[in-house]
Order: sequence, then C-alpha cells, then structure tokens
Amino acid sequence: MEEINKRIAQKKADYVRYNFTKVQNDILKTFFDLAQEYSTLEDFYQISVAVLQEFMGVEARLYLVNDGPHELEFICDSTRGLQASGVTAPEHIVLCDKMYAIDGAFVVPIISKIMQSVPDPPKDKELLQGMLEVEAPHALTPQEQFFLCKFANRIGFNLYNRRISIQNIKHLKFINNLVMDIEHNVIIPNMYFKHLFNRIRAKIHDVENLEKKMRDMKNAIPMERSSCEDIIKKVSVLHQDLIDYHQEMLRHHNNCSLFLESLFRRDHFEKGHLVLHSKKCFVEKDIILPQLEHFTRRLEGQGITIERPTDMSAEQIPLRVDIGLLSQVYANYFSNAVKYTEVIIDHTGRPRKALAYGRKALPDYFGVGLPGVKFNVFTTGSHLDSEDAAALYTEGFRGKNSIRLAGTGHGLTFVRQVVEMHGGEAGYEPTEEGNNFFFILPVDEI
Repeated sequence: MEEINKRIAQKKADYVRYNFTKVQNDILKTFFDLAQEYSTLEDFYQISVAVLQEFMGVEARLYLVNDGPHELEFICDSTRGLQASGVTAPEHIVLCDKMYAIDGAFVVPIISKIMQSVPDPPKDKELLQGMLEVEAPHALTPQEQFFLCKFANRIGFNLYNRRISIQNIKHLKFINNLVMDIEHNVIIPNMYFKHLFNRIRAKIHDVENLEKKMRDMKNAIPMERSSCEDIIKKVSVLHQDLIDYHQEMLRHHNNCSLFLESLFRRDHFEKGHLVLHSKKCFVEKDIILPQLEHFTRRLEGQGITIERPTDMSAEQIPLRVDIGLLSQVYANYFSNAVKYTEVIIDHTGRPRKALAYGRKALPDYFGVGLPGVKFNVFTTGSHLDSEDAAALYTEGFRGKNSIRLAGTGHGLTFVRQVVEMHGGEAGYEPTEEGNNFFFILPVDEI
C-alpha cells in the first residue's frame, strides 16, 4: 500500500502540473468510456480519431506498424473512417519516437509501456506502435501539443493491451482445438495398442501350445528325446521372453495412457490450470508399486537396490488423490533416483547404493485435529549444498550435480504444483547416508 499511495500522490501532482482543460479532460473520459464499451479493434481505431474531431474540431489519422514487413499502415481517419487493409502511410509520415510538425499537421508517436507481467515481454520497456496525425485549422499551442502526446500514450496503452488480449484468446482457442486433436489423434488411437497386445498374447499362447506339442512328441518318440529336449528348451526360453516383453509393454502402455489422460484432460485447458480428478485409493498399492514396477529394470540396471518398507501395506491409509497426477510425482522422484543415486559406505562399512520409500503419520501437522501423512523417497549419495536445496523445487533449476545429465529442471516444479494442489507441501532434507525427498498431504481435506 505504501508504494501504491506514493504513486497516487505522484499522479495527483502530475495532473495539477498538466493543467488539462475541461475539454481535454472530457476527451480522455470519453475515450476511456467508449474504449470499454466497444470491443473490436476496428471500433477502437475509429474512437481514437473521432473523439479528437468531435471535441477539438481537428482531422485525425491513425497509422500503425503492421505485423508483416514492419511498415506503417494507414488504418483510419476521422472523416472517412476505416481504410482498406494494406494501405501504406504517405511519405511524410515517418515512424519515430518524437513529435514533429509538417504542412500544418502534428504527427505524434503512439508509444506504450510494456508491463513486465506480460509473457515473454520485449527487452525494451517501451514499444513504438505507430503515429497519430492531427491536422488542425490553427496552430496548436505547446499545451495542446503536450496533451496530444499524452492522448497518444493512452491510445498506445489500450492498443497494446487489446492486442495482447486478442493474442491470448487466439492461443486459448488453439489450445482447446489442440486438446480435441490430442483426444482424437492420440488418446483414442492409443487404445489400438490393446488390440495389438491381445494379438501378441495369442502368439504367446501358440508358442505355449507348440511347447506342449513338442513335449508330447518327445514322450512318443524315444529315439528323438535329445533333439526334442533341445527344441523344448529353446521354445521355453522364447515363450518366457515373450511373456516378459508382453508384460513390460503392457505396463508401459498402461503407464503412458494414465499420464496422457491426466495431463491432457479437457478440464485443464478450459480452466487454464491443472484440475484434480480425485478418488479414494491406497497410495502404495495404487500409485507407488505400479510406478516402482515401471522403473525396476532401470533402477537395477544402475545397480540400485530397492528397499521396501514393512509397514505401508500392513497399515493402509486411504486418501482421496488424483491417481494420475500423483503417479507422475513418484515417476519424477524415481526418474531422478535412476540418474542421481550414488554409492556410499554405510554405517557398517559396506558399500550401499539404494532407493527406499516409506510413509510417516504426522498428527496435527496442518493444525489441531488436522493430521498429515509424509511420503518419503530416499536415495543414497552426497548431500545437496544449501543453495541447491533451497532452489530444488523452483522452475528450471538444475543442481550442480546435473551438468552432464539430460533434463529440463521442470520435474520437481511439477511435483510441487501437484502436491500443493492437493493442499500439501513438498520438500527435501539431508539424512544419514543420503537424501530424502518428501511431500506431505493432509488426510481429511483430500
């Protein structure tokens, strides 16, 4: 409030110094009122010049920089209205950031200040959008010229905001269409994999029948027992491999389908943020174990031992969570474990490279009578320094130990967003022999 009050006082002093006439103040009020009343850019263009003609009795013309070759285009004039698209400005209209006079007319730059809250703002704090030409029947006084500069700035501010708003609406329409495309072209065709998996399962069944047939032949033809035994062994290995590959493909498909459904929901794009679809579940059985199974081969490939808790399945705590989004929380933790888990020498003097997960009840964590549950993912390795630990869950952050590893720095930011949407919090703590990444969820509120 102190900063705002300071700016209000500054503006109050400015308006006293400007000393606008009643007509000039009426021009500004009329301009702002009509700019809110009419929504299209074309109407706004006409208001910008017509209000000057009505109150000041001057001819006004609007020239704006086009999107193509970055040239001035004749947009509108106070007598003839809107011009045809693509009409270039006359030679005497020059794009510049200073007002100038020529042949009885004053040409004023249309400049807008760029708000830093705008996505991907330009590096320059001001944007030159065009020129306003005012042809008066008499020479304008310095005070009138000053007023026109201020009025042109109001045009620039409103014009820039309108263009940003129109651009955002176009982006939203594109995103909504993209969601429908994803649903039609990705999610629905993804179901065809089920058909392919069933065909693979049928072939596995054929191999199984072939294996049985070979065993029957071996028993029926004693002289060929040795040859049949070799074939049976090869068929048995092939059969088991096919079963393993089929199961892994099915798990991967189910996981991808879950993530596609939870990330590309139409609700997300209609609301402009992630929307929870919560249901009651047991976190270990429904979320952790499926994700751990998905990552087991990669973890074991890095020599990482998986240490499972003994209490979670015995003491199940049902929670209402978004299974798809929370599954991706664990997927991010396990993916980081594959990349960053290190070998340490444990308290017994033996090497240890491990991942462990668990859960701890926290009575009254969110207030009296409002318990929480802390979910932990521990990995062995050296502790993060204090600077990395503090920035761990911020967008784009990558720690000093990640320089040689691929990544975007978005995973843990996603974790934090999902956990906070559930009313919880995410964190990190150094522990004996490694690092613990955790999140805490309320029990009653989800």
